[in-house]
Formats: sequence, structure tokens, C-alpha cells
Amino acid sequence: MTAVSGRTVLVVEDEPAIAEAVRARLGSEGYDVLVAADGPNALEIAERDHPDLVVLDLMLPGMDGLEVCRELQKQTWVPVLMLTARTDEADKVAGFGVGADDYLTKPFSLRELAVRVKAILRRVDRIRSSSNGDGPIERGPLAIDPARRRVTVDGEDVQLTPLEFDILLALARSPGVVQTREQLMDGVWGYRDFGGGRVVDSHVARIRRKLGEDGQEPRFIQTMHGVGYAFREDAR
Repeated sequence: MTAVSGRTVLVVEDEPAIAEAVRARLGSEGYDVLVAADGPNALEIAERDHPDLVVLDLMLPGMDGLEVCRELQKQTWVPVLMLTARTDEADKVAGFGVGADDYLTKPFSLRELAVRVKAILRRVDRIRSSSNGDGPIERGPLAIDPARRRVTVDGEDVQLTPLEFDILLALARSPGVVQTREQLMDGVWGYRDFGGGRVVDSHVARIRRKLGEDGQEPRFIQTMHGVGYAFREDAR
């Protein structure tokens, strides 16, 4: 792992064995690791220490992971990797809805966890440094300002999460060009996995709703069935 010196990861996990295994692995990779066993303690630590990333268990006692994630994002945006023992797709979509960037399903490989953490932090670095050279993009009534990370439709602001913004920007930069789910995973997330297609689909569905898309005749993002997505050349 590179460029992790000084990076702080907050691990929120109520199972001591899992918390210690994650702490030890990330610590061995060079991260400063903080651990919380419940939601209120996690929020206190986050407010005090401002971690660069949060590894957050969905199933916490009392205040569950979704509520913790929602409260974290109210303070200031922080990337969140959700851990879940559930396989229900609705739970994962709910996590994205409150600001989670990615998820791992238990049981998971500690090596995979480390890869995800590195990829998310690399994407955060790209968010903070790469948009300066990009000018505004206008596609019909949709306007994207990469430098300010602002999106408007028909002059109205659209509130996207950082991950949603990156997906929309990747598509809008090349109207008419079909991008597979794997290409979007590589370009936006920085890695891919076997469940990546569902993750991409969930985020695109959220972007469409926020843009006011009609599912029958989308104004901006077209589904290329069996392949991926493309931004409409005739956006209107």
C-alpha cells in the first residue's frame, strides 16, 4: 500500500474478534486505526478525530449502521465502507441511499477489505485534485461543473453524493459512448467484483431519480441492455 501515512480509518464493529482482525490488518497496511463498538461512540470519535474513511457494520446494537452513516454525513462528508451480514439487495441499496460508498458482505477477506479501503481513498484523492482542469459540461438542460462538483438540471441544483457525481461525470464526458458496468467499476471505483453490476445499477437508478428521469424514456442516461449505460447524445 502507498500514501497511507497519516490516513485514519475508523472501524465501527460490535463483534470484538472482527473489530480486532480489521484493526490489525489495516494497521499492518500503515493506517492509523480507531475502533468503536457502537454508533454513539463512533459519532463522538468521528467528530473529534475526523477520520479519512469509516468501515461501518450495518448491524449494530441500538443505533444501526444506516442511522450512523446518515449522522456521519450530516457532520461532513466522509467515505463509508459498509459491512453487512445480509444478502438482501434492498439493505445494500439503503446503505447507498444514506451515503455509503461501498459494501462488503460478511464473511469477507481481510485482503479484499484492504483493497477496497485503498481504492476508496484513492478515489477521494482524485476527487480533491483531478477536477481542476475540467471545464463545465453542458448536455441539453443538464450542466456539470467538475471544479465545483455541482450539477443542475433546468437551472435547479441536484444534490448527488460524490460517488454519484463521478458516475454521472464519467458518462456525460462521452455522450453516445456505451460504458459497460465493468468499465464504470474500473474508472470510478478503481476495482471490480462479482457483484459490481448490481452496485452500478443501484447507483445509476438513484442518479436517474435525482435528475427527474422518466424510466420509460430517460432524458440523459440510456440503458444498453446486456451491456451497460450511455449518456444520450440528444439530451433534452
